[in-house]
Amino acid sequence: MKNYWTKQKVDKLTKLWEQGVSAREIANKLGQVSRNAVIGKANRLGLSKKSENTEKKIEALHIDVNCLVPNMSGCKWPIGHPGDKDFYFCGKVVIPGKPYCGEHCVIAYRRKDSSQKIKKFF
Repeated sequence: MKNYWTKQKVDKLTKLWEQGVSAREIANKLGQVSRNAVIGKANRLGLSKKSENTEKKIEALHIDVNCLVPNMSGCKWPIGHPGDKDFYFCGKVVIPGKPYCGEHCVIAYRRKDSSQKIKKFF
Protein backbone atom coordinates (compact mmCIF):
# COMPACT_ATOMS: atom_id res chain seq x y z
CA MET A 1 0.00 0.00 0.00
CA LYS A 2 1.41 3.35 -1.07
CA ASN A 3 1.61 6.15 1.49
CA TYR A 4 -0.51 9.05 0.25
CA TRP A 5 0.94 11.63 2.62
CA THR A 6 4.10 12.90 0.94
CA LYS A 7 6.15 15.72 2.46
CA GLN A 8 4.68 18.20 -0.07
CA LYS A 9 1.10 17.20 0.72
CA VAL A 10 1.70 17.37 4.47
CA ASP A 11 3.22 20.85 4.05
CA LYS A 12 0.24 21.95 1.93
CA LEU A 13 -2.22 20.53 4.48
CA THR A 14 -0.41 22.30 7.32
CA LYS A 15 -0.33 25.62 5.47
CA LEU A 16 -4.04 25.47 4.51
CA TRP A 17 -5.07 24.27 7.99
CA GLU A 18 -3.26 27.19 9.64
CA GLN A 19 -5.03 29.59 7.25
CA GLY A 20 -8.36 28.30 8.57
CA VAL A 21 -9.40 26.52 5.37
CA SER A 22 -12.05 23.84 6.04
CA ALA A 23 -11.13 20.16 5.94
CA ARG A 24 -13.50 19.63 3.00
CA GLU A 25 -11.76 22.36 0.97
CA ILE A 26 -8.32 20.98 1.85
CA ALA A 27 -9.41 17.50 0.72
CA ASN A 28 -10.63 18.95 -2.59
CA LYS A 29 -7.38 20.85 -3.13
CA LEU A 30 -5.20 17.83 -2.32
CA GLY A 31 -7.34 15.47 -4.40
CA GLN A 32 -7.92 11.74 -3.89
CA VAL A 33 -8.35 12.13 -0.14
CA SER A 34 -11.42 12.38 2.06
CA ARG A 35 -12.34 15.09 4.54
CA ASN A 36 -11.95 12.54 7.36
CA ALA A 37 -8.44 11.65 6.19
CA VAL A 38 -7.50 15.34 6.32
CA ILE A 39 -8.91 15.67 9.84
CA GLY A 40 -7.13 12.49 10.97
CA LYS A 41 -3.79 13.62 9.56
CA ALA A 42 -4.16 17.09 11.11
CA ASN A 43 -4.87 15.38 14.42
CA ARG A 44 -1.79 13.18 14.15
CA LEU A 45 0.33 16.21 13.23
CA GLY A 46 -0.94 17.98 16.36
CA LEU A 47 -2.45 20.89 14.47
CA SER A 48 -4.83 22.94 16.58
CA LYS A 49 -8.52 22.60 15.88
CA LYS A 50 -8.98 26.35 15.64
CA SER A 51 -6.55 28.79 14.21
CA GLU A 52 -6.35 32.42 15.21
CA ASN A 53 -8.07 33.34 11.93
CA THR A 54 -11.00 31.08 12.72
CA GLU A 55 -11.35 32.55 16.21
CA LYS A 56 -11.33 36.06 14.73
CA LYS A 57 -14.05 35.04 12.24
CA ILE A 58 -16.19 33.68 15.08
CA GLU A 59 -15.78 36.90 17.07
CA ALA A 60 -16.78 38.92 14.00
CA LEU A 61 -19.93 36.82 13.56
CA HIS A 62 -21.06 37.31 17.16
CA ILE A 63 -24.26 39.33 17.07
CA ASP A 64 -25.52 41.22 20.06
CA VAL A 65 -29.32 41.05 20.29
CA ASN A 66 -29.40 44.53 21.82
CA CYS A 67 -27.91 45.86 18.58
CA LEU A 68 -30.79 44.36 16.64
CA VAL A 69 -33.45 45.84 18.92
CA PRO A 70 -31.78 48.84 20.57
CA ASN A 71 -33.55 50.35 23.59
CA MET A 72 -36.82 48.64 22.72
CA SER A 73 -39.18 48.80 25.66
CA GLY A 74 -42.26 47.36 23.95
CA CYS A 75 -43.36 43.81 23.22
CA LYS A 76 -40.62 41.86 21.46
CA TRP A 77 -42.96 39.36 19.75
CA PRO A 78 -41.82 39.07 16.12
CA ILE A 79 -44.41 39.73 13.42
CA GLY A 80 -43.59 38.29 10.02
CA HIS A 81 -40.38 36.65 8.90
CA PRO A 82 -36.96 38.15 9.78
CA GLY A 83 -35.35 39.48 6.64
CA ASP A 84 -38.63 40.47 4.99
CA LYS A 85 -39.28 44.15 4.40
CA ASP A 86 -42.48 44.07 6.44
CA PHE A 87 -40.92 42.33 9.50
CA TYR A 88 -41.41 44.12 12.83
CA PHE A 89 -41.94 43.56 16.55
CA CYS A 90 -45.31 43.99 18.23
CA GLY A 91 -44.22 46.98 20.36
CA LYS A 92 -47.27 47.09 22.68
CA VAL A 93 -46.82 47.74 26.41
CA VAL A 94 -45.21 44.74 28.11
CA ILE A 95 -46.24 42.95 31.26
CA PRO A 96 -43.65 43.82 33.95
CA GLY A 97 -40.87 41.24 34.05
CA LYS A 98 -41.88 39.73 30.71
CA PRO A 99 -40.68 40.57 27.20
CA TYR A 100 -44.20 40.40 25.72
CA CYS A 101 -47.56 42.15 25.93
CA GLY A 102 -50.55 40.38 27.50
CA GLU A 103 -51.79 38.95 24.20
CA HIS A 104 -48.43 37.40 23.35
CA CYS A 105 -47.75 36.21 26.92
CA VAL A 106 -50.90 34.10 26.65
CA ILE A 107 -49.39 32.43 23.58
CA ALA A 108 -45.81 32.19 24.87
CA TYR A 109 -46.52 31.06 28.44
CA ARG A 110 -49.26 28.45 28.22
CA ARG A 111 -49.91 26.29 31.24
CA LYS A 112 -50.41 22.62 30.80
CA ASP A 113 -54.13 22.04 31.20
CA SER A 114 -54.65 19.60 34.06
CA SER A 115 -57.82 18.27 32.45
CA GLN A 116 -55.98 17.65 29.20
CA LYS A 117 -55.55 13.94 28.64
CA ILE A 118 -52.07 12.71 27.82
CA LYS A 119 -52.14 10.73 24.62
CA LYS A 120 -50.34 7.44 24.70
CA PHE A 121 -49.03 5.97 21.51
CA PHE A 122 -48.64 2.20 21.57
